[in-house]
Amino acid sequence: SGFVPPDMMQQPYTGQIYQPTQTYTPTSAQSYYGSNFEDEPPLLEELGINFDHIWQKTLTVLHPLKVADGSIMNETDLAGPMVFCLTFGATLLLAGKIQFGYVYGISAIGCLGMFCLLNLMSMTGVSFGCVASVLGYCLLPMILLSTFAIVFSLQGMMGIILTAAVIGWCSFSASKIFISALAMEGQQLLVAYPCALLYGVFALISVF
Repeated sequence: SGFVPPDMMQQPYTGQIYQPTQTYTPTSAQSYYGSNFEDEPPLLEELGINFDHIWQKTLTVLHPLKVADGSIMNETDLAGPMVFCLTFGATLLLAGKIQFGYVYGISAIGCLGMFCLLNLMSMTGVSFGCVASVLGYCLLPMILLSTFAIVFSLQGMMGIILTAAVIGWCSFSASKIFISALAMEGQQLLVAYPCALLYGVFALISVF
């Protein structure tokens, strides 16, 4: 016979538990990540591999008189240079020269030297990846020289002339791309000289 408040007597028990209103509306995974998977970029583009840009850079190197597109050349693309370095080492291997360590070692030292030099010469500055990308793409004529050395000897007068022409081709292409990407008008010969020294070392490996 305990005391019961009058409020509880006026509200009879209905047998239902209080249900709170749902204020959170869960979003589906499809609406969170996008309407469909077709909007996502391709995997190669996410990895930084653009075959169109690789082809344009290769054509720029193969055609020394072609005007370089500075916006494309200023990208850090290392897929093409890695392939060209492996191809250069493979052609040397076919000629009986196992020089993969020298190729990568000289490439690293040359890229570091050009990186320091270009940052001193240019007003805007340049990244190390951009320098490595340009020097790697301009190694393509040297691959043609090492491929020629598989069949013919380059230690004669014709070999010396061909080697000098390839060194000039590589250095001219590299300096053209650098002055276009870094807006260094009137300094192509100053940039071409250290490039010629670097590609001259690769030429010595191919000849001897």
